Amino acid sequence: MSSQSVARYQTFKDCLAQSLLARLGGSDENSDLDEFSLYLSSESWPILPSSLQNATYESRSSVPDPDALPLTSLPNSFIDTLMAYGITSDVDESILFLRRVLVHYIDEACAAPPVWSSTRTTECEICEREVPVTYHHLIPRSTHAKVLKRRWHPESMLNSVAWLCRQCHSVVHRVTTNEDLAQNFYTVELLLQREDIQRWRKYASKQRFGIRWSSRRPDVDDKSES
Repeated sequence: MSSQSVARYQTFKDCLAQSLLARLGGSDENSDLDEFSLYLSSESWPILPSSLQNATYESRSSVPDPDALPLTSLPNSFIDTLMAYGITSDVDESILFLRRVLVHYIDEACAAPPVWSSTRTTECEICEREVPVTYHHLIPRSTHAKVLKRRWHPESMLNSVAWLCRQCHSVVHRVTTNEDLAQNFYTVELLLQREDIQRWRKYASKQRFGIRWSSRRPDVDDKSES
């Protein structure tokens, strides 16, 4: 399963969990919401059409209306489980429950990407210190043409940013090339999987801002081409 497919499945599972929580309320009948939603999502996700499973902002016009889906192949195990926990009372209500989950899922999966300035944080997303931050284009601007030509990412991802302190921002550009960042390290989570970034994070998180940092001007300023 691709990283995008995993992300879409997680979105679906989260939407299902939220619907379950709304129905269960404070009930102790199933206290492990993660396990419960994981089971139900694993039962229902495979029967959804690929256009739903791969729904994105770019493909939103081709995503089917949940009310128009027959859902005839929905496993009995999904329906029986909902009924056993009193979440639904019959087959029709169980199908309606899933349709409402899908409406929520489509809204989430097909949401427009945020305006980059609205994602600003007060802490560096790598070292987690509360210090002045700069914005790092997760897909460096110098690579945008190649990214689109080779279809590495959809156009809506091009302006996604991470908020990093100057030191972490500089380190990100020191450890690899812009093309490698664009193709393989286009999220903070992926950056943090690198051993060199992990080592740096461990070091940087212990440093007091402004103390014993190099006085040399960082390679990357607030409005670099990164």
